[in-house]
Amino acid sequence: MTSTSHTPDSTDALRGATRATRSRRGAASAVAAASFLLLAGAGIIAAPAAQAGVPGGTRADDRNSDFDGDGYNDVLIGAPDGTVAGKKGAGYVTVQYGAANGMGTNASVPGARTAVFSQSTAGVPGTSEAYDSFGAAVATGDLDGDGFDDAVIGAPGEDVGSTENAGHVTVLYGSKTGLKAQRSASFSSAHRTAGARFGQAVTAARFTGATYGDEIAVLDQSGAQVYTYDQGVLRRTAGIDTTGHPADRVINPAYLTTGDYDKNGYADLVISGYTPDADYAQGWSTVFSGGAHGLTHVRDLRGGVSSASGDLNKDGYDDLVVGQSSSQDAEAEGMTGGLVAVYYGSPEGPADYEGPGNGPQWWHQNTSGVPGAGEHGDAWGADLSVADVNGDGYADLAVGAPGEDVGTVRDAGAVWVLRGSSAGLTTTGAQSFDQNSPDVPGTAETDDEWGAQVRLADTDANGLFDLVAAAPSENYSDGVVWVLPASTRGLVADGSWTYGGGALGASGSGARFGAAIDE
Repeated sequence: MTSTSHTPDSTDALRGATRATRSRRGAASAVAAASFLLLAGAGIIAAPAAQAGVPGGTRADDRNSDFDGDGYNDVLIGAPDGTVAGKKGAGYVTVQYGAANGMGTNASVPGARTAVFSQSTAGVPGTSEAYDSFGAAVATGDLDGDGFDDAVIGAPGEDVGSTENAGHVTVLYGSKTGLKAQRSASFSSAHRTAGARFGQAVTAARFTGATYGDEIAVLDQSGAQVYTYDQGVLRRTAGIDTTGHPADRVINPAYLTTGDYDKNGYADLVISGYTPDADYAQGWSTVFSGGAHGLTHVRDLRGGVSSASGDLNKDGYDDLVVGQSSSQDAEAEGMTGGLVAVYYGSPEGPADYEGPGNGPQWWHQNTSGVPGAGEHGDAWGADLSVADVNGDGYADLAVGAPGEDVGTVRDAGAVWVLRGSSAGLTTTGAQSFDQNSPDVPGTAETDDEWGAQVRLADTDANGLFDLVAAAPSENYSDGVVWVLPASTRGLVADGSWTYGGGALGASGSGARFGAAIDE
């Protein structure tokens, strides 16, 4: 154990406010079948420039998470089991603003700016209720194109009227002073049903030419819906047809990621999860290409549940990384404990054909050069993050394995970093860490599940992305987050630190703090 330093509007047109952001991947627990994404029928404008800081994100490296527009990454963390106003499981989110000396807590970094938001925060729509799970999924995107990133927060356990667990999503808009509760927006599915759990995963990026800002994609148990900001209103512009999937493959989606895999200037959308065709033992990802007229289905790819995007080989195309924390096929092939697939970007999108330099490339703990050895139940690849750790211009990959045993300690969890290069992902300089690693705070304990969430973030704008790793089950499910600094040599444990929700002024008890971290 470590020490730690009104009901939502249900209409399609939902009143919001004016604020902003870039592209994003959202993580959450599984929802149901996904299929064919209908095109958004709206106006066409020129494809957006693919560079960081431009309202309306396309590429994965546009993901600044900069709520106050000061050039520093901010970090958004969900605690969906947090107690708020005496309601267990109501949930909350925390924000830590980046600065020249990085992010911190009020105690750890002098002058650190932090905030806590829930449905009990004045100005946030709705009311904190037991098991709403506000913060179960989080994402950011510049929805109104004003240069300030906005927070998108899923509450899949929210009851809407008399419809139980219908779920809803809240948007907090950014400003020069950061996220604001005032003028925030909240919306639920246009076709809400009991148990739909709308908001189980969220993401934001600029998929079409119909908007100057980012659009929101939201998962529920019937697939995904897309919302666009239009003159102060969030409108539903597209949806998933679960019966019309081009490959006739049902995918129970769990994760969303975005990136410009075909380099056409629009963000593409990937929905990843398990398929019931193999008794939920095999993951799949379905890819939709962004374009002037909307999103169109490209192909389905083997591997899923977790996902992330970034340019691993610096060729100008985003690459898709998907995790497969368990697989019947993998076990049969000796890839025990989980594996990760890399599909490299190309003019046709994520490459899925065989050949030198083409995808997919499969990685696991038994790959030569990867530290450790794969064991059944490691869940290697349960969460992923892609960004440049050492500042060489190539994106690197962080891999979480919350089921990793540390010595004889079961499911203590661990994290790996694999480097990007001109040849793509490589094991050269590969690193791994756990709570028993020298200089890492804490001690590995049974069922800590360290690495259940990982994120690479540059909160001091020095071009090096530090590791933010969570153990939501730590301290009897209070949840704890670790920060490992980055250097030109890679991650370093010296100077790493840890904290829980209580260090940010929230209720930490049983909150599962870190169960969701914005990518």
